[in-house]
Amino acid sequence: MVRPFLPLNNLRAFEASARHLSFTRAAIELCVTQAAVSQQVKSLEQRLGVALFQRLPRGLKITAEGEALLPTVTHSFDQMATALDRVEAGQVRELLFLGAVGTFAVGWLLPRLADFRERHPFIDVRLSTNNNRVDLAAEGLDFAIRFGSGLWHGTEAVRLFEAPLSPLCIPRLAERLRSPADLADATLLRSYRADEWTTWFKAAGIATTAQPNAGVIFDSSLAMMEAAQQGIGVALAPPLMFEEHLSSGRIRQPFPTSISLGSYWLTRLESKQPTAAMTAFSDWIFSKI
Repeated sequence: MVRPFLPLNNLRAFEASARHLSFTRAAIELCVTQAAVSQQVKSLEQRLGVALFQRLPRGLKITAEGEALLPTVTHSFDQMATALDRVEAGQVRELLFLGAVGTFAVGWLLPRLADFRERHPFIDVRLSTNNNRVDLAAEGLDFAIRFGSGLWHGTEAVRLFEAPLSPLCIPRLAERLRSPADLADATLLRSYRADEWTTWFKAAGIATTAQPNAGVIFDSSLAMMEAAQQGIGVALAPPLMFEEHLSSGRIRQPFPTSISLGSYWLTRLESKQPTAAMTAFSDWIFSKI
């Protein structure tokens, strides 16, 4: 049986009243009278045959039935708002949900994102950053830009580029480093990968079995570089992602030796069919590398 149409005004009055727990404040938000909001909620309660609020001397208390209804109503209004936002001056706006490692987002993507917006003005990018831990399905992402080997279960990964790691530090520390061996006395900042510095020392021709003198272990190169800028230690990070720091002189790369422990990848679920927005973004990003 098809249910009779539920007036949107009644549902909006309920949703606003539930958020404010007040007919008066809901009325102010909706630009109607308090009596109108109260009547609209009462009409909805009569239609459903349940009480959605307990009327108290000062405000409202939502009932169990109201609590059960509220998430669905809120989600529905959010979906409608999103759909309306996609339509502008007769042009359908497309959404692209993109996740990216914070270092890549700040160091590479953001400086170039204006170009994508200029080329594709009717694609709205929803960007979320992470520390390389991401769940494409659970987060509803079209793409995720990750760092690693490119092997993620159920995921199609297309390689973007490598981002080799090299020591980076403030000029004051760099002046003390005459050779790679001098790093043995420095505080070496690293990520959760314990082999990074050992691998770098080997590439620099220095045999060492000692563990890095690390005061803090970071889950993000961005946080590591912030510590490096404060003079806390020497970071092992990708110079490519911190070109602005290097060009400004705030950070220096004391030695040219670098190591590659992975690449950045553009990933998506194998089960997800590319949208027009996804195709546009994929074509654009590969044109930039």
